[in-house]
Amino acid sequence: MSDDAPPAGDTAPADDSASTRRDFIRTAIDEDATQGRFPDHFATRFPPEPNGYLHIGHAKSICLNFGLAQEYGGTCNLRFDDTNPVKEDTEYVDSIREDVAWLGFEWSQELYASDYFEQIYQAAEALIEKGLAYVDSQSAEEIRETRGTLTTPGTNSPHRERSVEENLKLFRGMRAGEFEDGAHVLRAKIDMASPNFNLRDPALYRIRRAHHHRTGDAWCIYPMYDWAHGISDSIEKITYSICTLEFENHRPLYDWFLETLGMFHPQQIEFARLNLTHTMMSKRRLKALVDEGVVEGWDDPRMPTIAGIRRRGVTPAAIRAFCKRIGVAKYNSTVDVMLFQHVIRDDLNKTATRVLAVLDPIKLVITNFPEGEEEWFEAVNNPEDESAGTRQIPFSRELWIEREDFREEANKKFRRLTPGKEVRLRYACFVTCTDFVKDDAGKVTEVHCTWDPESRGGKSPDGRKVKGTIHWVSAKHAQDAEVRLYDHLFSTENPDEGKAEDRDWRANLNPESLKIAQAKVEPSLAEAEPGARFQFERLCYVCRDSKSEGLVFNRTVGLRDVAKKKVEPAGGGGGQRKNKGGGKKRERKRGKGKGAPPEGGAPAKDGAPAEGAPPSEA
Repeated sequence: MSDDAPPAGDTAPADDSASTRRDFIRTAIDEDATQGRFPDHFATRFPPEPNGYLHIGHAKSICLNFGLAQEYGGTCNLRFDDTNPVKEDTEYVDSIREDVAWLGFEWSQELYASDYFEQIYQAAEALIEKGLAYVDSQSAEEIRETRGTLTTPGTNSPHRERSVEENLKLFRGMRAGEFEDGAHVLRAKIDMASPNFNLRDPALYRIRRAHHHRTGDAWCIYPMYDWAHGISDSIEKITYSICTLEFENHRPLYDWFLETLGMFHPQQIEFARLNLTHTMMSKRRLKALVDEGVVEGWDDPRMPTIAGIRRRGVTPAAIRAFCKRIGVAKYNSTVDVMLFQHVIRDDLNKTATRVLAVLDPIKLVITNFPEGEEEWFEAVNNPEDESAGTRQIPFSRELWIEREDFREEANKKFRRLTPGKEVRLRYACFVTCTDFVKDDAGKVTEVHCTWDPESRGGKSPDGRKVKGTIHWVSAKHAQDAEVRLYDHLFSTENPDEGKAEDRDWRANLNPESLKIAQAKVEPSLAEAEPGARFQFERLCYVCRDSKSEGLVFNRTVGLRDVAKKKVEPAGGGGGQRKNKGGGKKRERKRGKGKGAPPEGGAPAKDGAPAEGAPPSEA
């Protein structure tokens, strides 16, 4: 890793199960090894374009490329594909470095396609000298019109048979800045009748006067991705160029370039990109959400960017585990976001400190507890990790409890507070509801209880049992906090739903993607570090927001998978996308999440509130 790279969040461990799980990529690599195809070294690369922040789909590619290098004892470069200066920025370069390092990976070299601009240019001249590239002076529209269709061949450019000397002169003039933007392009001379559109004389260079973030104004012509991609791989002696499936039809072009030039020839292998329900993966559209103020930035916790996911409280270990869980395939499919949430929940269950917080507070008064006095009870920090120890939490006459944990009238299935019923206060004691107070509007403002001093610690000497356990916070010691309850950014499983009817994708945005609760939390959280992760017992996993002043927490994920009511998208219409034929079914994981309380449950039918819904709406 370069010296200026940010420190990693943790180090990605080698995949111990790799020897027993062989996907099609590893199978192909193993077959090449038996044939001695690349006897001297093993090398991969992760080549992002710095035109936006990386998202969860990129994380799959990062884990795959760096994981293969680890497994086969090779190298993996971080190479920025900075061939389009109009859309690129150093902000994106910095964010990509940070994201890869945070995921736990170290790159062998930090490189840029712009490092090779001169070599790429010289390779283009070599094609011209071979009579296999020419300068085309048609307009972009004319080039499109002459490419043909799926059923008809393209038409040769009137400039296709220019001499080598004329093409070299024009191309060098393009580099020297003698022509306006769009006046000429350099094209490969392959086959305008090819059934593969990518082989119909693709463009190699275009004139574009734009300031480059690294080379400044040294160049006014820039190579196209397909051209620069293979040359860069070859220069770096990459053995396996791992790409997503949309590049499968580009592989013949990749091969043609390298074979024609007689350069070192990596093997390109394509895999299916990651698609998640309720998740937009287009960087162009994600940028639109940022530019239009729909979200507060690339790291908004609702965004699928690695920066947003990190700010929401997801760990790098959870992302790596998710990528390992879904594996790699040859066919596109969509993974249910609930599987990602399940993996996050499983990870946080092992590591997150348990704390008490009340999101929708109503006051509970213990009428037989002495005024002005307080007690302290021992609470477990993490039942999954004995070494996490315990802490002391304060208890007083007046407490805050969840409004949903009290009902004036309830059926037998309701295990929480109702008049005459006894419940356990988590870690503290038994209390029995004796009365409640309403305001003029008929809203309950206080619940009155008595406590059993003999039940300190949550157990009674006489052995009686209570069926319900609720959480609480001492009103005297509580800290005020803002809790941001994030939900899916898109209401529909497919953010593009309605495209066939010309409905704008923005119409599928979820108007309830963020709700804010003014909460009461236990005093220990006043010292929580930014980014620190916790479990609000019986509610959800959260982390302290890393950018906000004051005590602000972001909900990471609920404690359990829960059935969600359908939310109408902002533009109306909607409905859920069905998984049609042609791909494997989405994997849906449900079940009782670990770390859920054994008694009493949570405010909604003894389950955690639905994603995006405060306890009162669970």
